[in-house]
Amino acid sequence: MGMKTSKIICADSIKALDQIDEKSIQLVVTSPPYNIGKEYEQGVRMSLEEYLEWLEPIIEKLCSKISNSGSICWQVGNYVNKGEVFPLDLYFYEMFRKCGFKLRNRMIWHFNFGLHASNRFSGRYETVLWFTRTDEYIFNLDPVRVPQLYPGKRHSAKKGGKAGELSGNPLGKNPSDFWEFSPEEAFSENPLWNLPNVKSNHPEKTQHPCQFPSELAERCILALSNSGDTILDPFVGSGTTVIAALKHDRVGVGIDKSKEYAALSRERIQLFKKGELKLRRAGKIIRKPKSGERVSTIPEEWIEKAS
Repeated sequence: MGMKTSKIICADSIKALDQIDEKSIQLVVTSPPYNIGKEYEQGVRMSLEEYLEWLEPIIEKLCSKISNSGSICWQVGNYVNKGEVFPLDLYFYEMFRKCGFKLRNRMIWHFNFGLHASNRFSGRYETVLWFTRTDEYIFNLDPVRVPQLYPGKRHSAKKGGKAGELSGNPLGKNPSDFWEFSPEEAFSENPLWNLPNVKSNHPEKTQHPCQFPSELAERCILALSNSGDTILDPFVGSGTTVIAALKHDRVGVGIDKSKEYAALSRERIQLFKKGELKLRRAGKIIRKPKSGERVSTIPEEWIEKAS
């Protein structure tokens, strides 16, 4: 089976979406700009009202492109102003509902590294809102199952005719709606999806400041689309969603108004097609500090202060 095609459109989101046929997209996987004044936002930080006003017509246009069996995975964090936190998923939920879409899951993606706060608890999670156009949506659980904690568990006598039969699915169990950055809990009572965020030593790291990991996009793509479907990211950035689509025999379409990031996406796509792009292997256990490592050893200064 040959690799599917990809397309990167460098244009304003609304103008680019006008080039896409109505109801032609099976799945959107995206994370809109964080509105924190990064370079790719032209260094401008909008007010919360301005930010939402800018995105609402894009969301309306985006929703018109989704097929009847299609989905949108919209990944966002929080807007923080003078120490006050505004959970963006609450505002976006209303926008998608207004377009007639239904929320199927609100996934929590937790990670261990990020900016440290001093006047509140440090933020260590973002949310992925999964919406569908209709009740007849694609959902493939088997490709994204995680290992059973107790694969040998059997039904008790209370189950009647099933007594003594294996209770679990041999392919694994539903990974739940909480995706955890914690290797020691990856096979705990509630198995979790183990997803590190993309920081300086991550193999997928580029100059883009706000990448999400390929594994996050891949799991959405595997669960919510089929081979040959078209996957869209209207804020494609470094090309993660399009590359994940190509990896799993889908058609990838990306949009970015930045010429720099459109070029970066195209470059990474070509590297992927040649087998030269570094990607973190899905399901790989996150490295834990080794005993005796300098950075994982309590410094003498701390011991002195504590004594």
